[in-house]
Amino acid sequence: MANPSGNVLSVRELRTEFRGGRGNVRVLDDISFDVGRGRIVGLVGESGSGKSMTALSLMGLVPKPQGQVSAKSINLDGIELASISPDGLRQIRGRDMAMVFQEPMTSLNPVRKVWEQVGEPLRIHQGLGRRAIRDRVLEMFELVGIPEPKARLDAYPHQLSGGLRQRAMIAMGLICEPKLLIADEPTTALDVTTQAQILRLMQELRDRVGTSIIMITHDLGIIAEMCDEVNVMYAGQIVEQANVFDLFENPSHPYTRGLLASIPKSTESRIARRMPSIPGMVPNLARLPSGCRFRPRCTDAMAICQTREPAVTDLEKDHRARCWLHARQDAISQGEPL
Repeated sequence: MANPSGNVLSVRELRTEFRGGRGNVRVLDDISFDVGRGRIVGLVGESGSGKSMTALSLMGLVPKPQGQVSAKSINLDGIELASISPDGLRQIRGRDMAMVFQEPMTSLNPVRKVWEQVGEPLRIHQGLGRRAIRDRVLEMFELVGIPEPKARLDAYPHQLSGGLRQRAMIAMGLICEPKLLIADEPTTALDVTTQAQILRLMQELRDRVGTSIIMITHDLGIIAEMCDEVNVMYAGQIVEQANVFDLFENPSHPYTRGLLASIPKSTESRIARRMPSIPGMVPNLARLPSGCRFRPRCTDAMAICQTREPAVTDLEKDHRARCWLHARQDAISQGEPL
């Protein structure tokens, strides 16, 4: 049964905690977002903001028993993942949702031929034999633009360039035609030319195959080029959600404005002018500041920001921010000083 909302994925109140000797640390807190059918949705933020952990939590790849994932709902096109068994999740992973990891060299087995690894989901989920798998992998290699695809079938990972390995990983993710593909920094280790080719490839495959994509990146340029909607993450929370045009035209959270201000401008003089940056660092999740998590780095912080964590405020259609700047009347009604 398809999701009646029209979304391929709907996540509500996702939380992930890790147990340690000094207590539990919540690395994701109240993560809620949607991915529309055939849409590309971005997760953006600094390292340590929780982007990759969100992907691992959705895929059921958080190590247990140290890590514990809970959610009010994780609905993948009518299938409720929040309550599914581990065996049930293994049947879905690779078939209905798949993931492309950051570094393909560490994701591929160095002693197995590439075609065997790319075709593994077909063996697991469709029970195909070696000949049928090999033929299908050849089709996927052609689809993702691997040159001389037949000659590459029997290659080992070290015999392929970084760009070809990443194309092979994308082929693996798409080989069962999943409803959702999660791409975790898919161009991090690639040169600029190859990066552009991979991003263009993913857009073309979205248009051709119809797969929805979660694009995880720290690069706002990639967000602007690729995404339909954006979720800005900071310290384990989503602090702003908007469609890509609204986010760049009207950023509403101080953190988002800081990220956008940090983008180098091509028109700026090469004579050294200090690039704008956000002061401070992402906080240690085991020792979060009181109130708003961004407060110690925020130039707009108010008294209430020190004592109370802000709730999500609807600003306009499909644009939300987790910030007291947009909830002043609510704060006043509850007697909080501003």
